[in-house]
Amino acid sequence: MSRLDSFIRRVSAQRDVLNAVAPPVNAMEGPVLELGLGNGRTFDHLREMLPGRRIVAFDRDVRCHAASRPPAGDIVLGEIAETALAWRGCGAALVHADIGTGYAEKDAVTLTWLPALAAESLRPGGIAVSGLPLDHPDLDPLPLPDSVSVGRYFVYRRA
Repeated sequence: MSRLDSFIRRVSAQRDVLNAVAPPVNAMEGPVLELGLGNGRTFDHLREMLPGRRIVAFDRDVRCHAASRPPAGDIVLGEIAETALAWRGCGAALVHADIGTGYAEKDAVTLTWLPALAAESLRPGGIAVSGLPLDHPDLDPLPLPDSVSVGRYFVYRRA
């Protein structure tokens, strides 16, 4: 599969999963944590799907389009593994992490801290959505939409 086809499948899966979790997330209290702002497309989609919800975005620096930039108080800059620690226990309704690199060795390092960070940031019943698997005892896997291949994207509920 070409890298372009892989990218299209990944972002289509991401969109379909976020659309599927929007109704239960809208029914919960708590902020949304966007781990990895990138170019801001997912932040913009979340803002549309979860109107009025506080969405706090984390990234090393701001590289997004101006139309997809969070308000100054809702962007946290620095290494996500460090800056997001202050948000553990915040009772997030949704944690979305699209910070995989496609390099197994780099993603293995991310997976040493990401599952615990997601679990500890969520409220009970909160949802974690990730491009990487989140193996943690407090996160129960949820079924994917029919349009998403197993292993392409991951969805969990906080026990």
